[in-house]
Amino acid sequence: MARTESAMLALGTPAPAFSLKDVRDNTIHTTASLTGSKGLLVMFICCHCPFVKHIEQQLAQLALDFRNSGVGIAAISSNDAENYLDDAPSSLAQQALKLGFIFPYLYDATQQVARDYDATCTPDFFLFDSTGALVYRGQLDSSRPGNDIPVTGRDLRAALKAIIAGDPVSQDQYPSVGCNIKWKDEWLNRL
Repeated sequence: MARTESAMLALGTPAPAFSLKDVRDNTIHTTASLTGSKGLLVMFICCHCPFVKHIEQQLAQLALDFRNSGVGIAAISSNDAENYLDDAPSSLAQQALKLGFIFPYLYDATQQVARDYDATCTPDFFLFDSTGALVYRGQLDSSRPGNDIPVTGRDLRAALKAIIAGDPVSQDQYPSVGCNIKWKDEWLNRL
């Protein structure tokens, strides 16, 4: 399993706009329609990656725990579904159903949204405050497949709690680690 770190987009970056379909019902969601009164969490995930599989139950729980917090939550998969069939929209829809995801699960067919967010791996997390400014990017927590650290979502949960309370988010942020996004330009997959 290849390990790729998140690029750590600059804090303060405005939330890049998108308009994508939910894999479950083809509903179109936009950055504006998903942003809650307190902000927006965008998670780049997929179905096949062992790093995502390791935390996917925590993602489902995190969404339940923060569903009435004023923070909108969405997942996006940008992987090349032609060469990675497990990440086709139909597989993503099955993953969402199996895990009980209550957030929109969007498919980025052109991969432009991943490029706009400078997303590099799955999972990759981006938390924007109510003004649309990036206040957190990086890891869910320190757990990785095989390191025996429990999956708690500690880092991301702390950032979410801070923006909900109107407090500053800690600048002590660590990159997420996961599988590289499977780009359609195959040569990029070798980077």
